[in-house]
Amino acid sequence: MAKKGYTKEDAIDLIFEDTWEEADHDSSDPESVYSDVEEAYAAGVDPDVYCVASPVTYEEANGPSTSNTTPPQRGRSCGRIHGREESRSLSPGSHDGRWNTEADPDLVPNVPRFTPKRTPGVQPPLTFGKWSPLDICSQYFDEEVINILCANTNKNAMRNLERGRKFTWADVYPEEMKKYIGLLLYMGVMDLPKVRDFWRKKTLFHVPFPFPATVMSRDRFLAISCNLHISGPMEDAENDKKRGTEEYDCLHRVQPVLDIMRNRCMSVYHPRQNISVDERMIATKARIFFKQYMKAKPTKWGIKLFVLADVNGYTVDFKIYTGKSKFASGKGLSFDVVTSLVNRDYLGSGYVIYCDNFYTSPLLFRHLHQLGFGACGTCREGSVGVPSTKQNAPSKRSPRGSIRWIRDDVLLFVKWMDTREVTMCTIVHTVYSGETVLRWQTTEDGQKEKVPVPRPTAVQQYNKYMGGVDTSDQMLGTNSVHRKTRKWYMTIFQHFLDIAVTNSFILHKELCAIHHDKHMTQQNFQELLAAQLTGVPLDSSPKERCDHLPVPLEEFNVAAGLRVALRKEISS
Repeated sequence: MAKKGYTKEDAIDLIFEDTWEEADHDSSDPESVYSDVEEAYAAGVDPDVYCVASPVTYEEANGPSTSNTTPPQRGRSCGRIHGREESRSLSPGSHDGRWNTEADPDLVPNVPRFTPKRTPGVQPPLTFGKWSPLDICSQYFDEEVINILCANTNKNAMRNLERGRKFTWADVYPEEMKKYIGLLLYMGVMDLPKVRDFWRKKTLFHVPFPFPATVMSRDRFLAISCNLHISGPMEDAENDKKRGTEEYDCLHRVQPVLDIMRNRCMSVYHPRQNISVDERMIATKARIFFKQYMKAKPTKWGIKLFVLADVNGYTVDFKIYTGKSKFASGKGLSFDVVTSLVNRDYLGSGYVIYCDNFYTSPLLFRHLHQLGFGACGTCREGSVGVPSTKQNAPSKRSPRGSIRWIRDDVLLFVKWMDTREVTMCTIVHTVYSGETVLRWQTTEDGQKEKVPVPRPTAVQQYNKYMGGVDTSDQMLGTNSVHRKTRKWYMTIFQHFLDIAVTNSFILHKELCAIHHDKHMTQQNFQELLAAQLTGVPLDSSPKERCDHLPVPLEEFNVAAGLRVALRKEISS
């Protein structure tokens, strides 16, 4: 007999009783199976973010093996989990406390589609027509920069004269400033020990044809060098009064050109998909509080720059390090540096950022993934978020080429045994896709031969794209205009000029590739640029100097006869 009244709890029990009976009946139906989405959900996998990568073993990538082991079965490339028993090891949210091998199946993150804000490469109007080195370099050191240098240099010279310094001065104008910059580039190619050596005469080590003397006198060049200024002297004095307060700007003396150079570097060229972040040192021993010492760098003392560079060496953006910032996020210096250089509003999405272990952190990589970027880099053992488990981890006795990995959500940690153990973190690569690298190995008979060794995908891509900043440093050091000076802001100005010339040369190569022309070498490019700035044709040959006067032939014969007669008289 049915109850006349039901409580709220009874009604809920009756509803769910019918529901579970229908569910039990449906589950016994042989046509009812898990779908791909349901099976992924049961395994804890987000099907919109992950897909399953078929494991690629060394034997599959390099031919059949002689062992009797059966290779793992390859399933669907995306959306299907390889069996219920494997769902625990494939969970993206956590790992099971052990390192997997390359034979274990991995998940491939669905990397955001590469959608840059602009077409990568040289930007208009440089893409139309053919441009000379002077036209390209003028995109960085344009009339605005030249006028700033002229105005502030004249103000600084007048202030020095008022202080009682003795030198001859006349206002410098843009044309003369261009000639001055052209001489700096000329001296970068010639590279004599001292600036005065370019005007030296009547010595064994003088220049046979003193080209700088035909462009500008020595005293005029030295006067411009001593008074060259980037910022206004009056503004510098006002800023110096704020020293020790939060309003003090330690980069005030280079700020006018610093902002322009950064904007020019980003506007003239748009980087390609793979970019790198690293630090750069400008050599100086000036007495400034933000001078840095880096033991591992060739230039150990100097001003540190954090640089974003393309793989071809183009300096996309840079930031001068001046110590702890008052705008720090509290997440670490490396986090703040990368997030300040990698700007989605300028770049777009889908870019892959490569960095070394100073910058790599799970916190940073997760943040970049949320912004729509990929990331890959070496990481340090013991860092926060890096797996510290030793279960199934490679040891010093592990054979060369051993690969171990752990996936934690979007992060993939890979250990690879090469000469020493290498640890990588990536959010855009699988564990192993069949890449190998040749390494020397001693055979049983004592002979050495090169054998292929498995290499993780992240290591191969890191070696390919991480060298952007190193390539840029190498090109900047070629025919650099840098010279010793006590003024730290002049050192930075010289570096700005090196960046402008190096980036201009890279744009020249890009434009020549577009028009299918042969590009110049970096030295020839700088020589032609110096000639165009100074207004002297590059192919003009100097006239040979003649220190003796021609002697008429008759006088020569008379002198020869007198010498013969004198010899006969002496002999008799």
